Amino acid sequence: MEKIASFTINHLKLLPGVYVSRKDAVGSETLTTFDLRMTAPNREPVMNTAEMHAIEHLAATYLRNNKEWQDKIIYFGPMGCRTGFYLILAGDLTSKNILPLIISTFEFIRDFKGDVPGASAKDCGNYLDMNLPMANYLADHYLKNTLYVADDKNLNYPE
Repeated sequence: MEKIASFTINHLKLLPGVYVSRKDAVGSETLTTFDLRMTAPNREPVMNTAEMHAIEHLAATYLRNNKEWQDKIIYFGPMGCRTGFYLILAGDLTSKNILPLIISTFEFIRDFKGDVPGASAKDCGNYLDMNLPMANYLADHYLKNTLYVADDKNLNYPE
């Protein structure tokens, strides 16, 4: 079997950032998959599931309620390696196109207080596995150390 594209990225050089992972044609539409990498793979600790779960609920809620982007949101969810998230958007987009959206999403997560949307037994299959304070902290860290200072090395995969 051929190695899939995401396994051809040199994870030893990959920095936290916002990357175009792939573009797929679906009929006449292009879907762009973004790699929202929050930790340096194999060099920094991975995120725990509780904070990732809280980030997933908050980001998905924010993105699907964003008036400018809500009709382009296809999917937001965690990477199995627990170093970040995938965001799939309708459109032929670049990392620079969506950087303001990602910043506002993670500012929402950083500042969120109260009950995490969908964190109830009725609404979620594992609602007890949430850590909002750590999600707030990780969002702040991603903003300060990556998103607010992003340049080409955080927006384009390493060679």
